[in-house]
Amino acid sequence: MQDYSIVKIDTPAPGFHLPYYCPIKDDEGMMDLADLKWKWVVLFFYPADFTFVCPTELKDMADNFDEFKNMWVEVLAASTDTVYSHKAWVQHELLMKNFPFKMLADHNLGTADAYNILDEETGIAGRGTFIIDPEGTCRGIEVTSGPLGRNSEELLRKIEALQFMGANPWVACPARWKSGSKTLTPSIKISGQVGEQLQD
Repeated sequence: MQDYSIVKIDTPAPGFHLPYYCPIKDDEGMMDLADLKWKWVVLFFYPADFTFVCPTELKDMADNFDEFKNMWVEVLAASTDTVYSHKAWVQHELLMKNFPFKMLADHNLGTADAYNILDEETGIAGRGTFIIDPEGTCRGIEVTSGPLGRNSEELLRKIEALQFMGANPWVACPARWKSGSKTLTPSIKISGQVGEQLQD
């Protein structure tokens, strides 16, 4: 159930219990964050169905479906529209053809509010991405301006780094880190000498 706490980094993600539309099965159901424990979750809020930047973002996410699946990530698209709006949009928008992810319908606005991206005047959610680890902790928050689309490859990079750090809790991943790149072991001994630590 929705617990109405406000999202904060590295703390338990606010719970939700929402209806969803599944384009693959052309069916609806209910989704509870508590049911996704022991999975990585990306809660991918977008402003609205039948808009302009949103289908380009969701197409970008869909293009990387296999990568998300291979990393054991459950992607949930979400907006404040209804499941009926989701269904109609998927059926009419070319970029949404074969969209593989469940689409949450936060029609009562509670989840967008808890994740601190609700525009109370319009009842529309902002463009927010939230990475939730298998323990239910929010490990990533990205909110961008309305007209600015996001990049799923960068999202995948962040998840890969978070998963690596989860398996190696004594390391830190520097900027633009990718699998196989050098990491850092935080210590006063390398303070002021980070450049040297990252040299080949």
